[in-house]
Amino acid sequence: MGDKKLSFIDLLKRIGPGIILAGVVIGPGNITTSAMIGANYGYSMLWLIIPIGFMGITFMLTSYRISMLTGMPIIHAIRHYYGNAAAVIVGAATFLSCLFFTMGNITGTGAGMNLMLGMNWKLGSLLMIAVIMICYFTKGVYSKVEKIITLCILGMIICFYATLVATGGPVWGELGKGLVRWKIADGSLTTALAYVSTNAAITAGIYGTYLGVEKKWKKEDLFNGIMLADAIAHVLAVILISSAIVLVGAIVLHPTGTAISAPAQLGELLVPFLGSAAPVVMGIALLAAGFSSLLGNTQRGMVLLAAGIDKPVELESRFIRLGCLLCIAFAAVICYSYNGSPTQLIFIANIATAVATPFGGFFVCRMIFRKDVNEGLKTPRVLQICMVISYVFALVMTASALSKIIHSIKF
Repeated sequence: MGDKKLSFIDLLKRIGPGIILAGVVIGPGNITTSAMIGANYGYSMLWLIIPIGFMGITFMLTSYRISMLTGMPIIHAIRHYYGNAAAVIVGAATFLSCLFFTMGNITGTGAGMNLMLGMNWKLGSLLMIAVIMICYFTKGVYSKVEKIITLCILGMIICFYATLVATGGPVWGELGKGLVRWKIADGSLTTALAYVSTNAAITAGIYGTYLGVEKKWKKEDLFNGIMLADAIAHVLAVILISSAIVLVGAIVLHPTGTAISAPAQLGELLVPFLGSAAPVVMGIALLAAGFSSLLGNTQRGMVLLAAGIDKPVELESRFIRLGCLLCIAFAAVICYSYNGSPTQLIFIANIATAVATPFGGFFVCRMIFRKDVNEGLKTPRVLQICMVISYVFALVMTASALSKIIHSIKF
């Protein structure tokens, strides 16, 4: 089966989709929601990183395994086994999830420009959209995106961990309690859903199988450690950044009772480390997060839609490029029509991304249990159990949060 394990250096050369996906996940929505979790609830919701890590790796490994064993990316495999209607439904649901995410990313780049230069956030985001368009219509898109996003992720890790050091670090006893006491704090359910659905979405695993095609992964890469390394790299990058932001929020903002409702308050996160330069550096972080996520996420949405309706999925195809342009234009119109705070719009968009998991996860769950998918190999019982647990957890969180939102609406 070609299951010779590769060296650490060889693994580093062959991974990539997981890094791009981390850059997509760590957008302005993630920064905003992570900061809200820490600022509003202190250390008490830190335990969410444990199911996020579990679900993130499970969704990715399950998707990778199905794709490599069937020789098809996930939505193509869904069409093969369950028909065209199923593929269209999953493609549409994952596309809508990404479209909401794009709204948050456009708003986030604008919030970053507002913090950096004091300009109107709508004008700032418009300038960044122009830069994104240039990137979309140049050759060698995959390698450029991979490099830009890797740099953005490294910059964000350095920025937030330096702030953690400058604050004297967390209160370790409280941090420990936050990890072991699994309790939803009062009023935190929708924020928790936004946090989980951003950091551990089935959409990441599904799109990873299409990036694997761009990376030219082969079936043996399932057994030589490449896909496991890629999944771990993705989840580690996501958890390292988002948990650091939660901790900074808990240390800096929670004691003062500050609730995140405007970009300026995000700038306050870095004051202990950077003083008056904090808003500018936070602006750069938001801009980097928004740029990397906007670049990768809009492509992700279009690739998944194209797969659902059986169109070309190559990143440099005309359908994907023009589709990305239309998606950003549509999302920008929605964003610019919104008159509230940009941070609130980012948060609302993050909650809406949860729409993909019930649909995509259902078919991924079904396929990992198929005998013809696992034919000739030992049944992956542990992965099957982990997938069911992850899917059910995501469903319960989504249903609970949506129920609460519906009950809060006054007709």
